[in-house]
Amino acid sequence: MREVPIYFIAGFLEAGKTTFINEMLGDPNFSQGEKTLIICCEEGFEEYDEKLVRETATCVSVCEKLEDFTPAYLKSLDTKYRPERVFIEYNGTWLLSSLKGLKLPRGWVMGQVVTLADFTTFANYLTNMRSIIADMVQKSEMVIFNRSDKEKIEEKRAFRRAMLALNPNLDIMFDNTDGSMDDGKTEEDLPYDMKADVIDISDDDFGTWYIDAMDNPDRYDGRTMRLRGMAFYLDKNGSFAFGRRAMTCCADDIRAIGFPCRKMSSPPAEGQWIEAVVSAKAGYSELHGRDALQLEIKKVKSAPKPKDDLVYFGA
Repeated sequence: MREVPIYFIAGFLEAGKTTFINEMLGDPNFSQGEKTLIICCEEGFEEYDEKLVRETATCVSVCEKLEDFTPAYLKSLDTKYRPERVFIEYNGTWLLSSLKGLKLPRGWVMGQVVTLADFTTFANYLTNMRSIIADMVQKSEMVIFNRSDKEKIEEKRAFRRAMLALNPNLDIMFDNTDGSMDDGKTEEDLPYDMKADVIDISDDDFGTWYIDAMDNPDRYDGRTMRLRGMAFYLDKNGSFAFGRRAMTCCADDIRAIGFPCRKMSSPPAEGQWIEAVVSAKAGYSELHGRDALQLEIKKVKSAPKPKDDLVYFGA
């Protein structure tokens, strides 16, 4: 059966979506003569390279309105062009969630969702359009920051924290203006003492610890920590996750974050606030679907609910 991968390229206007697609078409490691269809939902200042479009057997269709992006429209394109792969340059003001349940032509399958962002303007978008960014990022496998400054390490750290709070499974890359690329990972100056026998994680630092532990689980392998949180039950046999509730983008998007714990003979009640001394082991976590931490509670006692019981993430 014919299989047509779809590559969704999301991001705001001038984020570099057209340039990214042009680069993919011209990359011999990615393009090897496949008949390509580009569905352009947003016309920016950059245009598709006409010579490259001809040489790579690429067809372009423009869809200017979300209400026109229908199963019938996609089916008509499939019938007309019979593509072997599809790029969708998605409109930055359209929510990806609005496509939930959209029926695709037979054989079309989701390949990858990539979000492009302009490093120089992203902080402003994050402040004013966080819910739209969350919609993009939570459905993406990768975020690429264009026009990054190699030396702006603090900004990269802040953007990484904000993105991983929305989707801890993201791959994040920074395309620097000097032509280099990096993932923004550095030996962070963490706000707690990693050299201590028992690392004290304050309530204010819980979010920083969680993101760093998700990003660098090996850093915490075999370490012991003291922190406050609550139990979230995973099954009826006493297995549970220890963590907090976090606001990832807005008041309507509050979710539990944490790590699975080994079973205890007398586990805490669900939702009970506790102060725990835990030891961590790095490895695959079924809860997260990736490498993370598993915790073993060494000591536990009841603790008062924090004045602000939510964890906040942001740049």
